[in-house]
Amino acid sequence: MKLPVLSAADGAAWEAGLVTALERGDHGVTVVRRCVDIVDLLAVAAAGQGRAALVASGLRRLDADAIDRLLAAQVVPVGVVRRGDTAAEDRLRAAGISFLVPDDAEPSVVASVIAEAVRSTSPGAGAPRMFGDPATSMAIPPGAGAALPDVLPQRRGSVIAVWGPTGAPGRTVVAATLADEIARLGSSALLVDADVYGGTVAVLLGLLDESPGLAAACRQAGTTRLDAGALAALCWQLTPTLRVLTGIPIAQRWPEVRATAIEPVLNAARHLAEFSVLDCGFGLETDEELSYDSLAPRRNGATLAALDEADVILAVGAADPIGLQRLVRGLGELRDAEVTAPIWVVLNKVRRSVVAGDPALELTAALQRFAGRSPAALLPFDQDAVDAALAAGRLLGESRPASALRQAVAELAAALVGAPAQPSRRRRR
Repeated sequence: MKLPVLSAADGAAWEAGLVTALERGDHGVTVVRRCVDIVDLLAVAAAGQGRAALVASGLRRLDADAIDRLLAAQVVPVGVVRRGDTAAEDRLRAAGISFLVPDDAEPSVVASVIAEAVRSTSPGAGAPRMFGDPATSMAIPPGAGAALPDVLPQRRGSVIAVWGPTGAPGRTVVAATLADEIARLGSSALLVDADVYGGTVAVLLGLLDESPGLAAACRQAGTTRLDAGALAALCWQLTPTLRVLTGIPIAQRWPEVRATAIEPVLNAARHLAEFSVLDCGFGLETDEELSYDSLAPRRNGATLAALDEADVILAVGAADPIGLQRLVRGLGELRDAEVTAPIWVVLNKVRRSVVAGDPALELTAALQRFAGRSPAALLPFDQDAVDAALAAGRLLGESRPASALRQAVAELAAALVGAPAQPSRRRRR
């Protein structure tokens, strides 16, 4: 049985002759579909009609995102380039195509390359080199030393996703303070604003909200392989051990933060920092998929992808009757989303005025009764400290180091990092 192959040449001269030669010869492969463009190619690949795809180097919209979609459909791409065109070869390799053939190669050579490409991604041959895998990320480019630490973390960095239901339970304040406290414990930290409903990390920290940030990282991940050096260039450096990747300031820009780009961005983040803290959006619904009969952008896809990639999820809920009810329902939504990372429940804005009796005991009992969980942390309501930090555009550790909220988050950070909490001290940015 011949190996089914797809082709997408965008009118290149080599396609007709090569397809005919492969069909007539005894090469073990046959071109089952000549696709008119990348959209047609992805649709046919998703239908399972091929095992490999011959793609022209000049095919429009052939980028890293398209390559990942082909690999997800178990179709391995083989690039066809003009002999001697090193720029085209480099571009295809940067997008993730490992197998290349010249456009004047003999049909037998093309067939052997296709067979080798399919064997390399077959079960038992090892996982394919996917987009953003730390094992395939590029070296730090020359001249990036000023923006990067002297020594990058050698171990695989951890991703902490800070999520919470609708109703402003304090996700952003918790995420920003947590990243700062992790950095104060001596670990390199990266704060990522991944809220697709309009991030506020930049405003919270007094940064320009029009900086490239996560949207630019996703765009770069869609055209080339994103590495730690490229990601560092898109971040704000607040301290020697703390960076910030700002988000989208306007909710209408959510399509720029694609779900398929989250994995490579976070893989680059794992290479850049020991701990990446994500401020995630609240939405987990996938109803928008029902409105399309083809692959369509999903507004909540970035949040779901971030939760899938996380090593631990902090589920933040407001410690009042309404917030607790929303949190219990949200934990059910997390369960339905089938996330595999451990979930640490964090009750924020704890105060006596809305809880009868001892807040810690009552809230713990209520959470255990309705969700079957115990809180990993109880963060006190300290509006004065939060307001002072927001007015100054600073983190709690700088503006109010003695704040009860800051100290509680520092204890949470120490538990996550596995290190003893450090005494507070002021730092200048």
